[in-house]
Amino acid sequence: MRQPTQRLEFGDFQTPYPLALSICERLRADGLSPDVIIEPSCGLGSFVLAAAKTFGAAKSIIAADINENYLECLRRDLDAAAPAAGQRVLLQHRDYFQTNWGVELEQRVGRVLVIGNFPWVTSSTQGRINGTNLPLKSNFLKMTGIDAITGKSNFDISEWMLIDVMGWLAGREATLAMLCKSAVARKIIAHAEHQGLPLAAASLTRINAMRHFGAAVDACLLFMKFSAAAPYAYDYTVYYDLASTSGNRMGSRMGMAVSDIPSFDAHADLIGASPVRWRSGVKHDAVQIMELVEAEGASFNIRGDRVDIEDTYLYPMLKGTSLNNGRVCDTNRYMIVPQRLVGEATDVIEGRAPKTWAYLLQHGQELDQRKSSIYKSNPRFSVFGVGEYTFKPWKIALSALHKTLSFQIVGPCNGKPVVFDDTVYFVGFDVEADAREAYDYLNSPRVINCLRSLLFWDDKRPIKAHVLNRVDWSKLNSRVLEKAEV
Repeated sequence: MRQPTQRLEFGDFQTPYPLALSICERLRADGLSPDVIIEPSCGLGSFVLAAAKTFGAAKSIIAADINENYLECLRRDLDAAAPAAGQRVLLQHRDYFQTNWGVELEQRVGRVLVIGNFPWVTSSTQGRINGTNLPLKSNFLKMTGIDAITGKSNFDISEWMLIDVMGWLAGREATLAMLCKSAVARKIIAHAEHQGLPLAAASLTRINAMRHFGAAVDACLLFMKFSAAAPYAYDYTVYYDLASTSGNRMGSRMGMAVSDIPSFDAHADLIGASPVRWRSGVKHDAVQIMELVEAEGASFNIRGDRVDIEDTYLYPMLKGTSLNNGRVCDTNRYMIVPQRLVGEATDVIEGRAPKTWAYLLQHGQELDQRKSSIYKSNPRFSVFGVGEYTFKPWKIALSALHKTLSFQIVGPCNGKPVVFDDTVYFVGFDVEADAREAYDYLNSPRVINCLRSLLFWDDKRPIKAHVLNRVDWSKLNSRVLEKAEV
């Protein structure tokens, strides 16, 4: 068996046989009858064994894996459990990323089923452990600028593999049935729509990943049916479990992923090009240095070291958890914000606040080693996510990480504007009355229901700025719009 680091590198979560069998039986009950079955990363072979038992009419089952020991175990299991079926199974020792699967598929005739469970690991995790089980490095999601630099181009290895599979299935009578993270499954269907792939039907069926894999992740069975002759269909049903026969309809509308199509259609008039722009909080990647806690009349950094600096660059702060819990009236947390604009010179701090400058110099080496490349070409001790909007006295804010829409009004604290970390989205105002009018609008049932139809609560960051920015604020008093931070 693989060591822990190897298991992480290969995303090695072996599918239990009972789950694989239940999936195959559900596919057969839904009318699936493949001629060729391919499991391109079969591991110990639960899906191979289940498919051999379930789909007796399949002419061939191709099972491939990079691990020879796994293939040998599978060979023994086939001999013991299904010797007759084993004659239809072709075991292949091969690396998925070094295989031309399109050529392999050209040699097969009939209806194809690709089934299995690709690695549950991201490209950034591979980089952290120096793993090599990934495709050639490329920005295959075509991210640009700051998105590519700050991590939005990070992807699950399974995402790359599933897009690859769709490429060699398109144009054939074929079906894909793959276990994966639910967020990945939605991206795959969106990619199929964006590329205009011949998708005849699709669905997601929720899987209890903690029960089956001991993994705290929202997972599903992604089902996609391809047929060049069929009309394309990119809306899909999400089933509660393998026994469900009805579920929630999802898809895309107006270029956006939609989690509840009926609800979105009922509130689509609220979507527009809003002039109000939601911002994220300050990004500094140095919480133990840049964030302080006040206790018993003294200030300490997160490490517990006492800190004696001026309040010139010190601002009261709130984190997403406090906002989500409604704790906005007071705070004992503070953040050092050394700039008012991105790229602003920081050496002026030495003259304006010498104690603060000395503190930053004391931790300079650690701040200089912040990994993101966005810090490399900017003044020393730079932060991001700052602008005039950061210092507006009144704000409407909410946590991006929590699974609730909890808008909060945040006013000044001790005469200074409150700032947030980068897990928070907010809009700034100069006048309290304007903030409260906007707050009432955002908390109206129609706006809340519209937003909920665009949010996916199983995402790591379920609330996203681009979703908030699509709500049209034109129905607000024009004076509020003029004075909101746009």
